[in-house]
Amino acid sequence: MTSTNTGSNLKVAAIQQTCSPDKNQSLATSERLIRQAVRDGAQLVVLQELHATLYFCQTEDTAIFELAEPIPGPTSNHLSGLAKELGVVLVGSIFERRMNGVYHNTSVVFDTDGSLAGLYRKMHIPDDPGFYEKFYFTPGDATFNDGSSGFTPIQTSVGKLGVLVCWDQWYPEAARLMALAGAEILIYPTAIGWDVTDDADEQARQLEAWVTVQRGHAIANNLPVIAPNRVGTEPDPSGQSDGIRFWGNSFICGPQGEFLARGNETDECILSVTLDRQRTESIRRIWPYLRDRRIDAYGDILKRVRD
Repeated sequence: MTSTNTGSNLKVAAIQQTCSPDKNQSLATSERLIRQAVRDGAQLVVLQELHATLYFCQTEDTAIFELAEPIPGPTSNHLSGLAKELGVVLVGSIFERRMNGVYHNTSVVFDTDGSLAGLYRKMHIPDDPGFYEKFYFTPGDATFNDGSSGFTPIQTSVGKLGVLVCWDQWYPEAARLMALAGAEILIYPTAIGWDVTDDADEQARQLEAWVTVQRGHAIANNLPVIAPNRVGTEPDPSGQSDGIRFWGNSFICGPQGEFLARGNETDECILSVTLDRQRTESIRRIWPYLRDRRIDAYGDILKRVRD
């Protein structure tokens, strides 16, 4: 869909919420916060990663695959109906069942008429203690069947959205490819938190690394970033660890990395800001990073290791 929002300003919102074992309850929380954001004027609302369920990747359990849904399916239909009713562009998250044995961590983007503007399947999949995502998620396709890159912005009535997901946020290549394809905003739905046994200094280092790398993507590409994360402590179903305390700290920053809004580490919240859609252009005129890229010298970036 071609952008119909030609004005300079765009009001965006990021939702930071707790989640429940009951999918209906989690979605009811999301809906309540979405409605509030739209009442406050939001034209684009972004939900966190896997917002309909607890973060189930703390353990490996084949029964969890029963949570997966096709697209369209119950959760995506619910989000589509909300987008249409409220006249908002809505970014949600689905544990997608693509076919038997192939599941994805998928962001879905619905336009103001409820249509599916596009989807993004998480490309970088972690496998760390407490984050056993490779057991559940197949990486997104590097190239779609139509030949387009897996890192392709989604065109909506409020502009081109460079939607990525959580672990993708540590990779400058992903942000750059979205920017080079014309993304106007970088969006990172997230579910990240602390091992509750880590000491305070280590927790602080992890949080600041997460914030800093995404602000770096904003700066390097002169694009605003929207990064909603969940809050609350979720137990490890296996009992082998003390669970994860999700650190919240959702934020929205501008194209020079400046904070425009930021949540705390404990409370549900709606971060709502008005973006100046012209700032990327004006900043790129004085900080022309894309102009000065030495694309003739970057061939080795495609190698795993330069040895």
